[in-house]
Amino acid sequence: MTDATIPPPAAGPALLAAIQAVNASAKFNRWAGFEVLSASPGDVELQMPWREEAGQYSGFLHAGLIGALIDTACGFAASTLAGRVLASHFSVNCLRPAVGQRFVARARVVKAGRTQMFTSAELFAEEAPGAARKLVATGDAILVPVAAQ
Repeated sequence: MTDATIPPPAAGPALLAAIQAVNASAKFNRWAGFEVLSASPGDVELQMPWREEAGQYSGFLHAGLIGALIDTACGFAASTLAGRVLASHFSVNCLRPAVGQRFVARARVVKAGRTQMFTSAELFAEEAPGAARKLVATGDAILVPVAAQ
């Protein structure tokens, strides 16, 4: 584990840089190719490019990575308000086969409580650069703020 932490809520480039630093510190995120595109208090957008090894037997994005994108986006959205968080529950709804050259997850905080953060996310697929995004999955997560160790 690294010392990458998210500062108290702030807006602008400092918050985005902090979320990007946390993302870069996570080996799984680096392996998967997750990239944080934007971050503002309560909202985050990240992307992952398609790679053949990310596919399941039919060539669609593996549901495990769909879940990971939704979990990560929700966690980052919550952390923009609460700092370090851990998921206590998350769920994923796969709506259609995830086929594309790029996958974009957008997450937002629905309710920020003192002991629980409720978040929601959508995952989109883009078949080509600049093409219309198709909604392929949705998800929700409950996150718990935790003290830095």
